[in-house]
Amino acid sequence: MIEKRNGMQHEPDKQNEQKKVSLSLYIASLMAVLIIGIGGTALAINVLDQSDSNDSQLTELTEESETDTDTENGEDSQFSSFQPLEEMYTILMTRYLEEIDSETLIEGALEGMASSIDDPYTEFLDEAESSSIDEDIQGSFEGIGAEVMKEGEYVRIVSPIAGSPAEEAGLMPNDLIVEVDGESVADLNINEAVALIRGPQGTEVDLLVLRGDTEFTVTITRDSIPVESVRYELDEDHPTIGYVHITNFNIPTYEEIVDAIVELQDQGAEQFVFDVRGNPGGLLNSAIEISNIFVEDGQPLMQSQGRDEEPFVYYADSEEYGDFKFTDPSVLLIDGGSASASEILAGAMSQSAGITLVGTPTFGKGTIQNIQELSRNGELKFTAGRWLTADGDWVNEEGIQPDIEVEMPEYQNFLLINPEENYEEGDVSEAVENINGILDALGYDIGEVDNSFDAETRSAVEDFQEENDLTSDGIVTGETARALIDALRELLEENDTQYNRAVEYLLEN
Repeated sequence: MIEKRNGMQHEPDKQNEQKKVSLSLYIASLMAVLIIGIGGTALAINVLDQSDSNDSQLTELTEESETDTDTENGEDSQFSSFQPLEEMYTILMTRYLEEIDSETLIEGALEGMASSIDDPYTEFLDEAESSSIDEDIQGSFEGIGAEVMKEGEYVRIVSPIAGSPAEEAGLMPNDLIVEVDGESVADLNINEAVALIRGPQGTEVDLLVLRGDTEFTVTITRDSIPVESVRYELDEDHPTIGYVHITNFNIPTYEEIVDAIVELQDQGAEQFVFDVRGNPGGLLNSAIEISNIFVEDGQPLMQSQGRDEEPFVYYADSEEYGDFKFTDPSVLLIDGGSASASEILAGAMSQSAGITLVGTPTFGKGTIQNIQELSRNGELKFTAGRWLTADGDWVNEEGIQPDIEVEMPEYQNFLLINPEENYEEGDVSEAVENINGILDALGYDIGEVDNSFDAETRSAVEDFQEENDLTSDGIVTGETARALIDALRELLEENDTQYNRAVEYLLEN
């Protein structure tokens, strides 16, 4: 989850505008940026608006810190611990076989510093990566549409974005990306991996994915991904129940939710199912504003805690966070893809508004990230604090537990079928066992679900092909493979056990 951007930045020295900068100037600039970053974090965590008084406090903190450093240690000794770094810089700039651009070394140092603390949420962002985050928050981007994080030698799918190519291809939370177009992600940082995965609309990317103990390859056609925050509709069978799916917490999300609720109420909705399943989070401000919709003024929404600070409690406040309030009967759907800002909302709705949570435990991301502009060379996204629920619980790596735990059908976890491969009678493999499982879920008689493509499997495939106007040859490939996946996706939509339980709860209460 990202806290709002701090607008203050270090004023660069004029010499920094030269192509090759001196390392001493670079270090001085970096230290000043770090001091500003620390001050800005303390302020930004505790207040949501940057008033003039806050700006002056930040300036005073920065000047005081710099003065103390110069007085106690002296200007010459200030950088003594950076001597090995300066030595390496000088050697590479003057003695390396080929000429090196100083910007390359500086960016490498920045990336190394960020990655050395072993926090997947702290990273150096160059200009392109900074622009990419801005697109995610405010507009659209081109790619597969999935929230990811680096985890060891893999890239972990936190959640595919609703309606994205990633979701359509069947990627799921906790899938691990091993390779992108044949290139291992093991030695890449998250920005380098994302750069490989993203690409122009209409182009394809091959992902080698690890799910459990099984690896499979999926080809995804990239698309333009609108950062759509809210989708809503009336329940077809129970038109007094409104359904609101929140897919991200971005700048316009608060207004979109208010509009959705009002529109559904105008259409006759009296009870609501809110859904943050698969929602990877977003902006802290947005999470607080949306939580405020459901909580009575004066009651806690969440807490945040910066370095060496006591927790700061955010209370519901119509003047501060918006005057729209919602009190109709409702439930909230959560799952393992509900992370960060989604968990703040779940905590507030459950603990301060008494709203029932239905589904499975959430992801468990209990930290807050700030984005701080550097004097040059990009930005630093860093973990600035932790957030706690309204009751003061830290859910990091634990998640929020549902009041009513409901699993999705087991066949939700079936793997994709590679349409580029041929599966036919006589084959024995894990992929065949997956095909047998899908056929069984769709109601075809295949006998025991095992890894053998036998006569019963062939007969079931032929029946499926005939019913879907496909060539009836008993072979799973191409259109047949894609049709099986589409049929399974439709089955899941019709048998959303978590949503059905939420509706049942509302009707009973």
